[in-house]
Amino acid sequence: MQPIQGLHHSTAFAKDPQTNADFYHKVLGQRLIKTTVNFDDPGTYHLYFGDNVGSPGTIMTFFPWPHAAKGTRGNGEAAATAYTIRPESVDYWLDRLRAHGVTVAQTENGSDRRFGETVISFRDPHGTFLELITSTAPATVAFWPDSPVPEEHAIRGFHSVTLWVHSAERTADILMNQLAYTYVGQEGNRSRYKGASNDIGNFIDLLERPNQPRGRMGHGSVHHIAFRTVDDDEQADYLTKLRRSGLQVTPVQDRQYFHSIYFREPNGVLFEVATDAPGFLYDEPVEQLGRHLKLPDWYEKHRPQIEAAVPPLAYPD
Repeated sequence: MQPIQGLHHSTAFAKDPQTNADFYHKVLGQRLIKTTVNFDDPGTYHLYFGDNVGSPGTIMTFFPWPHAAKGTRGNGEAAATAYTIRPESVDYWLDRLRAHGVTVAQTENGSDRRFGETVISFRDPHGTFLELITSTAPATVAFWPDSPVPEEHAIRGFHSVTLWVHSAERTADILMNQLAYTYVGQEGNRSRYKGASNDIGNFIDLLERPNQPRGRMGHGSVHHIAFRTVDDDEQADYLTKLRRSGLQVTPVQDRQYFHSIYFREPNGVLFEVATDAPGFLYDEPVEQLGRHLKLPDWYEKHRPQIEAAVPPLAYPD
């Protein structure tokens, strides 16, 4: 089995879909690459943002629930999703975020240090915690030529996610012994683990918070994080391995643009293992990505009802 290469995507809850799309597309410069629905709740959008083609390791996705209550952060969830930027882009992003009315975490210069890297922390309009972390490591991403952010300052896929946990030991065991992550190091109550790739989306941070309350899902909460496998055969190997370890893993779910299995790690964070294939060019060409509501074949007969149920959404040119 090939070790897990790193992160595939991260999925969170938003509130208003237009506000969500405008922020990620216009402020962060992440292309809206797919407009579809939650396959388990087709009256709700599922919006995908990433690089020009939605490369694995760049994809942040959202279920916008207009009437959802605000989530409460706590143990048992992915507390922050971090993107990579170049070190020379720190001032650009501090200025850009502030110019768009985004409050950056209060530190002496608007940024912090973690494992020798600069970190900019902020929230999106619906409360999702985000970070920009500097790195000079390789980043194989497809730059979006129409991005409002110039290429030299563009986000270069994911850096990491931070999980809030009661105890790191059992989660670390799954990362290392089931998913083949390697231990990087520790700073205070934060430990870091690395996937097998030397490219994007490599890191998982465990922030140990014993005896702290659990989170409550709502807008601003991360629903799950997904790890990368190359194809169905490799995913099937992981399904077998994870079940043999005693984890309760779902059957394979067809998500149209990838196939997925899910399980909860011991602290309660929902993990997904997703395939890279077939990808987001499955049902529309690259120049049209995100511009039309795409439905899986089994929902096409319900298109009129679904289009009537979801709120209007304009592509954020």
